[in-house]
Amino acid sequence: MEDWAEIRRLRRSEGMAIQAIARRLRMSRNTVKKALASDEPPRYRRAATGSIVDAVEPQIRALLAEFPDMPSTVIMERVGWTRGKTVFCDRVQQLRPLFRRPDPSQRTEYLPGELAQCDLWFPPVDVALGFGQVGRPPVLVMVSGYSRWLSAVMIPSRQSPDLHSRH
Repeated sequence: MEDWAEIRRLRRSEGMAIQAIARRLRMSRNTVKKALASDEPPRYRRAATGSIVDAVEPQIRALLAEFPDMPSTVIMERVGWTRGKTVFCDRVQQLRPLFRRPDPSQRTEYLPGELAQCDLWFPPVDVALGFGQVGRPPVLVMVSGYSRWLSAVMIPSRQSPDLHSRH
């Protein structure tokens, strides 16, 4: 990675020719050309290898489609699995959520800063506004979805400038 950065620096900052860079860093011109053509530093990328469970995954999916709550040990027996339990159970654990129906009473969870809800509330009672005046001005209520932090501010009107200034 250091060579890649040095090649790019010599070419862009110092304006050196490809042959001069190759001579200075003691590498081939083709290596220098490849480094200049790439947008990111070279990385080692290992070829992805399959898992031993890949051979029986279609059978697992078929069983989970019919019986989403079937225990992993029973699935192992049905597909004729004779190898290690851990790798098989890990794959079933990854696949099982794809076949379960969503729980209608499940709580929704939000990430921090993902969601906030803003509403206007109109109090049912008159509020003293000062100088002997009373009224029912709107209240801007904001709730954060993650922390459920609540804020309420009474605003003078429902006009856009008042809403945006309190927002």
